[in-house]
Amino acid sequence: MRLRNYAMMALAVTGAMMLTACGGGSGTASSQTAGGNGGTSASEQTFNLKLSHGLAEDHAVHIQMTAWAAAVKEKSNGTINIKILPNGQLGSEADNVSSIQAGALDMAKVSASTLGNFNEAWNALSVPYVFNDKNHYYKVMDGEIAGELYNITEGDGFIGLTWLDSGSRSFYTANTPIRVPADLKGLKIRTMDSQIAIDMMNALGGSATVMSYSEIYTGLQQGVIDGAENNITALRDHSDVTKYYCYDEHTRIPDVIVISTKVWNQMSDSQKNIMKETAAAATDEYKTRWADFENEVKTAAEGNGITFVEDVDTAAFQEACQSIYDGLKTSNAEVYAIVEKIQAAGK
Repeated sequence: MRLRNYAMMALAVTGAMMLTACGGGSGTASSQTAGGNGGTSASEQTFNLKLSHGLAEDHAVHIQMTAWAAAVKEKSNGTINIKILPNGQLGSEADNVSSIQAGALDMAKVSASTLGNFNEAWNALSVPYVFNDKNHYYKVMDGEIAGELYNITEGDGFIGLTWLDSGSRSFYTANTPIRVPADLKGLKIRTMDSQIAIDMMNALGGSATVMSYSEIYTGLQQGVIDGAENNITALRDHSDVTKYYCYDEHTRIPDVIVISTKVWNQMSDSQKNIMKETAAAATDEYKTRWADFENEVKTAAEGNGITFVEDVDTAAFQEACQSIYDGLKTSNAEVYAIVEKIQAAGK
């Protein structure tokens, strides 16, 4: 798996030192008296936390997290205040996690694929077709397997708090409908900076092209890439340069809200319970919000002339991806064991 960029880590550490010198970083303050409505103790620390993500203010993720922050403030009687920082203003998802580790940021919303660059166990969620369908996906993410993953990076400076649905990922292209793996031959497809995503493209016969999300539109417009893979909401940004969205549904990779281990350990048990309970409620609410968002984007894309290809040979794609499972079994027993647990949960 890819190593983190040490220069970026050094920058994050420097940022942490500057924030510390200026009184920044984690917003832990002196203890205060708290009332009884939220169930907080008589005297608790106040936390003014910053949560970063890369999406716009009108995205369903930002709307849901803003509502969650309001619930946390109310339930904690103002002892936990979360400021949401959207639009990637604090850098990429990987930058955000590095900043949390360095003490320069408190929380972030990141893809599980990004977390795989910090702990390989998270890569189990990015393996193609590890989930049978949406119900299997929900069962795993609402259950013990996800709970175990949340705590696996406790010693690395952050833990998972909850997850947010990010739908299924499929291929979309500028000119070529994708129905079988052979249709990808010779096509340059944008992927995330994830080794499993790259391995998947190699297994399917396409050419993986790693680039940032912000570069996809121009890449498709200028022919630098022939397509990309993402959930359907990507069409909100790329429908002008896309002709086909093809439902192969190769992965279902959740977003995860992570929090600094240091901040978490400073919270009282009551405050931790408030964070967990409100986060779980936000996750459930977001399932409906996400479904509505997908439908909204699909309707708009149809109006923009996008063709949705549903007669995809899913079995052929699954068979082509078997090499990824074989490789994991021999090269990474830890990740493969999690993959087996996920698959067992779907039987």
